[in-house]
Amino acid sequence: MMLRAMTQDDVDAVLAIEQAVQRFPWTRGNFTDALHSGYLCCVDETEEGGIRGYAILMPTVDEAELLNIGVAAAQQRKGLGRAMLAEMLNVARGRNMKRVFLEVRSSNIAAIALYRSAGFSEAGVRRSYYQGANGSEDAIVMACELMGESNG
Repeated sequence: MMLRAMTQDDVDAVLAIEQAVQRFPWTRGNFTDALHSGYLCCVDETEEGGIRGYAILMPTVDEAELLNIGVAAAQQRKGLGRAMLAEMLNVARGRNMKRVFLEVRSSNIAAIALYRSAGFSEAGVRRSYYQGANGSEDAIVMACELMGESNG
């Protein structure tokens, strides 16, 4: 895995993955805003220079929220999402963040299992948080405590 900072030049490739793998994808503006807001935007690049995945972490004072993570369809089920998630947690840890939060659709069983295996636990539910084709869907709020794991 070769994680590096996302640039504006990467947005087309990231957007193509996002639109292919997400039922309700972020827009180009969402990615551009994240870059301009100083969020931790990373891409996983192949040796040939192609982008296989991306992750966006929004840091606050001592916590961070994982806003988005995606892996190209052809690269899924190979451990890349798990490796990227672990790397983003390490980045947060390196910045002395105490915990990382995320929201996940209640129907996204695979993602929930991945987050649980990475140390996240359920912290709450946001009712009707996501809009969907057939109305709304709850978001499960998950948190991963970082302090004390390898900070020192």
